[in-house]
Amino acid sequence: MTIQVPINPDIRDKSFVLATDLDGTFLGGSAGAREILYDWIEDNRDTVGLVFVTGRHPEFIHEHCDTFGIPMPEYVIADVGTTIAQVHSPGMVLPVPELEAPIAQAWDGKADKVRPLMDRIDGLTLQDTPFRHRLSYNISPEGFDTSALDSVIALDVDVLVSDNRFVDVLPRGISKGPTLHRLLKALGIKPERVLTAGDTLNDISMLTADLFAVAVGGSEQALYDNLPESPKIHRARGEGAAGILEAIEKFNLHPTPRSS
Repeated sequence: MTIQVPINPDIRDKSFVLATDLDGTFLGGSAGAREILYDWIEDNRDTVGLVFVTGRHPEFIHEHCDTFGIPMPEYVIADVGTTIAQVHSPGMVLPVPELEAPIAQAWDGKADKVRPLMDRIDGLTLQDTPFRHRLSYNISPEGFDTSALDSVIALDVDVLVSDNRFVDVLPRGISKGPTLHRLLKALGIKPERVLTAGDTLNDISMLTADLFAVAVGGSEQALYDNLPESPKIHRARGEGAAGILEAIEKFNLHPTPRSS
């Protein structure tokens, strides 16, 4: 029997915590930039904490960290903010029920009401992925009429369209930003030690969560258009991993290979 223990229960003691989206952000940019960022994280595990904040599901995290040599995070906010999980050795991503309780309560009974309405909307296909406290759809190349979502929104849920490719139906008031704040508060992590990173509109709630934030180079135009001007928000030139390192240096959050 494998004993499952948290990979690093002391993330609250790290001097810096990176809370990052995956696709286009932590997994984005050149292979060389990703290697520099990932090696830097592994070399500084005593001072750097890692939280993935993603639309992906927990199984994706486990599979990709094992297969592609991606640094394993201590915590995962998955499913567009509707899952809060801790990573346990040997890499199992396990939800934290006590932190998820308000999310589960907000979603209770909603899926059965939402799905029939979404099924009637042309141009949307339900994603082939496990769902817990949300529903997510792919948008067809021909697009769809966003006004068709009005009847869904009336069910007291939030609907988020991002990258002109995805539609997420979430519990009202639940998204990446609020869930990240819940996790940071539960762990006792001071906000001034955290950098959030993203590249699409479904990242906006964490990039505007009054934490240090970076929209990496090549981000979705809709994200740029909706981001306020703030000394805490950096619009990076570097894409993906390079943009993350650029922001760490910009805000002087931790020495990096480029600043040392």
